[in-house]
Amino acid sequence: MKNFVLIGAAGYIAPRHLRAIKDTGNRLVAAYDTFDSVGIMDSFFPEASFFVEHELFDRHCTKLKGTDKQVDYVSICTPNYLHDAHMRYGLRLGADVICEKPLVLNPWNVDALEEVEKETGHHIYTILQLRLHQSIIDLKKKIENGPKDKIYDVDLTYITSRGNWYYTSWKGDVHKSGGIATNIGVHFYDMLSWVFGPVNKNIVHVYTHDRAAGYLELERARVRYFLSINSDNLPENAVQGEKLTYRTINIDGEEFEFSKGFTELHTESYKDILAGKGFGIEDARNAINIVYDIRHADPIGLKGDYHPLAKLPLAKHPFGW
Repeated sequence: MKNFVLIGAAGYIAPRHLRAIKDTGNRLVAAYDTFDSVGIMDSFFPEASFFVEHELFDRHCTKLKGTDKQVDYVSICTPNYLHDAHMRYGLRLGADVICEKPLVLNPWNVDALEEVEKETGHHIYTILQLRLHQSIIDLKKKIENGPKDKIYDVDLTYITSRGNWYYTSWKGDVHKSGGIATNIGVHFYDMLSWVFGPVNKNIVHVYTHDRAAGYLELERARVRYFLSINSDNLPENAVQGEKLTYRTINIDGEEFEFSKGFTELHTESYKDILAGKGFGIEDARNAINIVYDIRHADPIGLKGDYHPLAKLPLAKHPFGW
């Protein structure tokens, strides 16, 4: 049994980490969040200590050293811009770290974290759960075993509706979240480059507060993508089905189905990490580079090979910004 602490216990993704810790037979000894709505902990680890001040959390974790509750892993579910600081804290606490994606916002932070790993002798792991999805594993094998000179045509469409709260929260601040492509798309870019190879060309057609559309030329694929948090962009069949999320990948004119089997993948990620495997800093580098380049590109507009939904009317920021 390993001892975990969780930073960001009130976050949206925290329950998946709590379940993963419990389902792998380990225990949570402490958790920290500046927000105290963490009743979800009762369903998993009601006996865990909880703190709303980092100083007291740090004091508690330090006092656990040398006891049977000494911290082995620090799990991080905090806002994107805090990941770097919290990973450094976990390593220097003397623990290994499991951090939600995106690992960091800027490519140079990757190199700096590798140095802290070397200094401390501990390791950072990230959650790249789509690499563990069986349908995507099968797709990767199919591509690898297919014609070596074939270039695939891929359309990625991901619309996940968010209300006005999104723009008030840290997620609506590009400096804290990294913007749309980073916040909702980084795992898709990781998956696509894992399956189809590294990026040769990265073109952005549209990039606003609520959507991103562009073109990625990968080693084995030409990818047109459209990401959005605007419910007005949902296709009619999704609206009629009262779905708030629409996710599809089309490969050479055929829809690739991978909509099921997502909820258990955090637990599978933890199993791999605890077994001495898991995805480390270097695995995260490629997707971080992709989203950084998207965020800093000058959109060219509707030119060249763009995703069909890129033509949808642009929306005003709900707060008029």
